[in-house]
Amino acid sequence: MSQPLSQQSSPAPLPLDGVTVVAVEQAVSAPFATRQLADLGARVIKVERPDGGDFARGYDTAAQGLASHFVWCNRGKESLAVDLKDPRGLAVVRRLVAGADVFVQNLAQGAAQRLGLDAATLCAAHPRLVAVDISGYGPDGPYAHKRAYDMLVQCEAGLVSVTGTAEQPVKAGIPAADIAAAMYAFSGVLAALLRRTTTGRGGPVEISMLDALAEWMGHPLHHGMHGGAAPARTGVAHSVISPYDAYATADGGQVLLSVQNDREWRRLAEQVLDRPELGDDPAFATNAARTVNRAKTDAAVAEALALLDTAEAVARLEAAGIACARLNTVGDLADHPQLAARSRWREVGSPAGPLRALLPPITLPGGPQPLMGAVPALGEHTDALLREAGLTEEETAVLRRAGVVV
Repeated sequence: MSQPLSQQSSPAPLPLDGVTVVAVEQAVSAPFATRQLADLGARVIKVERPDGGDFARGYDTAAQGLASHFVWCNRGKESLAVDLKDPRGLAVVRRLVAGADVFVQNLAQGAAQRLGLDAATLCAAHPRLVAVDISGYGPDGPYAHKRAYDMLVQCEAGLVSVTGTAEQPVKAGIPAADIAAAMYAFSGVLAALLRRTTTGRGGPVEISMLDALAEWMGHPLHHGMHGGAAPARTGVAHSVISPYDAYATADGGQVLLSVQNDREWRRLAEQVLDRPELGDDPAFATNAARTVNRAKTDAAVAEALALLDTAEAVARLEAAGIACARLNTVGDLADHPQLAARSRWREVGSPAGPLRALLPPITLPGGPQPLMGAVPALGEHTDALLREAGLTEEETAVLRRAGVVV
């Protein structure tokens, strides 16, 4: 397939320059995976429904009228709005897949197979293709056809059971199951492309949200399996380390600190709490003792930090060599001095105008910058992609009049 002009003019190659991805995707898991590929130079063709497109486009209007989820997960892609239920629309996508390196889909279980767009079918027809199936619970087993939204998978994977306070379990504030699946899909594509360089064959890649999040549950899972009990819910505190919590400061902020060993506790007691006698007090001298006496330990720390404003508390903790952090809001993150100092912010184009976006976390020092292309409007690239698939203007007009494409 030909490369868009934006990639042809790049002064230095990105790692995935020349790789073409076709994605029949929606929501977060597949779109976030393919956005990583786009940032690294891949051409990503996003296949969307003509009647509204990826339903994440309608989640909210927070990003200058656009949906925040969609803006986050879909920059740098080309949007093809086509009805896959119409054989003519499906034929267009199959033509594009025939010239692609990677195909990714996260349709409802069984839908891709009915369309002939599942990984097994596509890889049998195109041996060099890397084809990724992302599902909620995997292709078989009793949960294969169960609906799998992020919150539901967080519950099934046990994440909610270890998140929150002793009184109230809560889901993670980000779509953790979707993100976990996305990152394993991303790394799975890279592994399969690397394998193709030596074998000449791509092959299927299978990712399930439950498998991905179950892996991320490693610490509580192994603690529970091998220690006899799952870690207790403790809010922002740590179940087996004390002190390790957030404490209020005099100016209304909160500071989280973590004491990792007994030497640090003695420094905290002497240099921050101004109570050096607690360093060797048998009720506090060891982590085991502090954990047993957690309420008293927390009270001593809270009393001292309540007399300091946030900046002073952080300064004293850092001077004592105690790990600490402000309990920031989302607004604080957007203005975080570390992100600003390291020039992590860029602007990306969108149908609503320029939007702030963070550089992707993968940094390749000395190499070219990530692509970070524009967020596409629904069907923005349909005409160009239909031409690329071999359709004439007349054929395109017929499909548009029939509502097969927009």
